[in-house]
Amino acid sequence: MKALVTGFDPFGGDKVNPSGLAIGRLKRRLAGLSIHTVQLPTSYARSPIVLRAAIHEAQPDIVLGVGQAGGRTELCLERVAINVQDARIKDNDSKQPIDRPVVRDGPAAYFSTLPIKACVAELRKAGLPAAVSNTAGTFVCNHIFYATMDMAEQHRMGFRGGFLHIPYLPEQAARVGTAPSMSLDDIVRGIEIVLTVSAARQTDLHTVEGRIS
Repeated sequence: MKALVTGFDPFGGDKVNPSGLAIGRLKRRLAGLSIHTVQLPTSYARSPIVLRAAIHEAQPDIVLGVGQAGGRTELCLERVAINVQDARIKDNDSKQPIDRPVVRDGPAAYFSTLPIKACVAELRKAGLPAAVSNTAGTFVCNHIFYATMDMAEQHRMGFRGGFLHIPYLPEQAARVGTAPSMSLDDIVRGIEIVLTVSAARQTDLHTVEGRIS
């Protein structure tokens, strides 16, 4: 089995993005899973293009997006992506779409197809704060989450997908003042737990399908 994990480059004046740093530290093999990574530009226009190319190259069974959510206190497995671009700040191409769809005439929303509650349970068991989130926002994280699920659904690419929001790193929190943070080691550990649980559930699903067929 193969997983593609995406992160983002820095944006909004930050010099680092924990999602981009974390994916660079992931193991390349984990519990029988081959892990591929790609850093996406924090750009509404360019990020889906880079994602699609990475999916075609890796041919993954699982696609997990990871993105920074400053102010979050937990690792947040997102439940739903909505078909809205509504930017509070400009992206890295200086674009700031307001009330625009991610995909014109696309569904209002897509749900994650990863086992988000099982992942949260394992994260908590490992001593990491984690929760299911019902809002991925309307910035580029939601945009790429929606685009991921649209590729899986509309283009029949055959993978399961989802998105994980992560807190600031301590050095980012120190810059802004009182924001919560999480160490890079714990973020990496959290991503690997999500991948392990998702791969195990994917394997179980394939086994059941094989028995039925």
